[in-house]
Amino acid sequence: MLQGWIQIALTLLIVIATTPLLGKYIARVFLGEKTLLDKVLNPLEKVIYTFSGVRPDDEMTGWQYIQAVLYSNLVMGILVYLILMLQGWLPLNPTGLSAPNWHLALHTTLSFLTNTDQQHYAGETTYSYASQTFALGFLMFTSAATGIAVGIAFIRGLTGRTLGNFYIDLTKSITRILLPMSVVGGLLLMMAGVPETLAGVATATTLEGTTQAIARGPIAHFEIIKQIGENGGGFFGINSAHPYENPNGFTNLLETWAMISIPSAFIYTYGVFANNIKQAWLVFWMVFIIFVILVGVAAIGEYQGNPLVNNLLGEQQPNLEGKEVRFGWAQTALWAVMTTATMCGAVNGMHDSLMPPGGFATLFNLFLQIIWGGQGTGTAYLFLYLILAVFLTGLMVGRTPEFLGRKIEKKEIVLASVVLLIHPFAILIPWSIVFAFPDALGGITNPGFHGVSQVVYEYASAAANNGSGFEGLGDGTLWWNLSTSISILAGRYISIIALLLLADSMSRKQLVPISAGTLRTDTKLFTGITGGVILILGALTFFPVLVLGPIAEAFLINRGG
Repeated sequence: MLQGWIQIALTLLIVIATTPLLGKYIARVFLGEKTLLDKVLNPLEKVIYTFSGVRPDDEMTGWQYIQAVLYSNLVMGILVYLILMLQGWLPLNPTGLSAPNWHLALHTTLSFLTNTDQQHYAGETTYSYASQTFALGFLMFTSAATGIAVGIAFIRGLTGRTLGNFYIDLTKSITRILLPMSVVGGLLLMMAGVPETLAGVATATTLEGTTQAIARGPIAHFEIIKQIGENGGGFFGINSAHPYENPNGFTNLLETWAMISIPSAFIYTYGVFANNIKQAWLVFWMVFIIFVILVGVAAIGEYQGNPLVNNLLGEQQPNLEGKEVRFGWAQTALWAVMTTATMCGAVNGMHDSLMPPGGFATLFNLFLQIIWGGQGTGTAYLFLYLILAVFLTGLMVGRTPEFLGRKIEKKEIVLASVVLLIHPFAILIPWSIVFAFPDALGGITNPGFHGVSQVVYEYASAAANNGSGFEGLGDGTLWWNLSTSISILAGRYISIIALLLLADSMSRKQLVPISAGTLRTDTKLFTGITGGVILILGALTFFPVLVLGPIAEAFLINRGG
């Protein structure tokens, strides 16, 4: 037991140590300050800007930034959909895979386009090397970069700056952040045993004398951007539980750190932009404390194991169902909470096999979206709660709501409410439809309360742009592909539009001088209030679902049912 807790603690210490380093670097990139990569990347970026016709000095309004996001994503989506549908005629298809059906290709395209990477297929038997590398791998960079760009534009707006230029932010997100980290991380994964090859399926003779086909491919580069970009879509169907994606303890540690590295650093980046490192650390520790509590809840549940199994054995055993023995209960529990907290969605064990406390923790993360959150956008969601906390606190104490010296008015509250309300609508409406017609639509493979969690998890994962699942669900159908696609699109683009409009509104406000009546937001008291607002507004929205799912399941198991 002690070894497992030490592994969790050391991983979290590494995250704390690297957060300010990476956070400062990201801030320098987008503030236009000098970095070590300037000599190499400045000429490359000039070529890109010249070829694309983008002028680095051009600024965009909120609507122009939104249009740039939507138009670029539309073009990329069409291109990738065509690649997937034509993969049978394209090269780098050593196993001769034909095109998937249209609705699976559409779901896959929208999922990877939005940084969700929800998979209703097994990669090694559905998509060719060309599709995985040039279509899905391409979107892993651009979707993550889009999230970073939107997050930076939001931070700029909050701190009174213009929003910038989406195409410049997109380019820098790839060239200055995602690509350098992926090159280094990919080389480390290759050195640690992750394959990177264009060779076809390998065959081997087993000890029983039979022939076994072993899938392989260009995995290392795919795996690292999957983690760093918080994409989560695996080259193989079982994702990072596969020994070719995640072969040992070192790769597991690297991939765990990779998925949280940018989201945690982004909070510090905000502090640099706002010239208020104190507030950044306060917000960081607020999120960190909630995160550690959820890790503890999940880890204790997995360590204590299943009471029904323990009663049969006559002793307590950790729950090892659905886990890789090379990671064990501790690293699986940490990964499960980390991947749902960061909206990565990669898995190194089966979430469907988690004990009810683990199911509770993972669903809780998907419902809130701000316990680290997605690439860039997660930090934006987090600061929406700060804005709401300022507004509510101002109403209670009779002070004019202000954030960073700018008044919070009706428009900002309406836009913040849109972001927070679209999430439950995108989850609960399709979830209720499934249970209204369970035989026709369900695909549910778990009985009782666990089946409730299985369905709501799929839509929560889609709307949160996470992509993980309580696998076993029969989700490869027309209903699941189209209904989750709607949740994916609503969770991504409606939220982005509202975030950018809010940031644009804040950037245009006059700075209000600090006075005795100013409500300071960089105090422990206000940070604690924000934590309360998060729990009240966020968690209670989904409390009935949690009661019907993991909480009821926990009572049932402990009762011996």
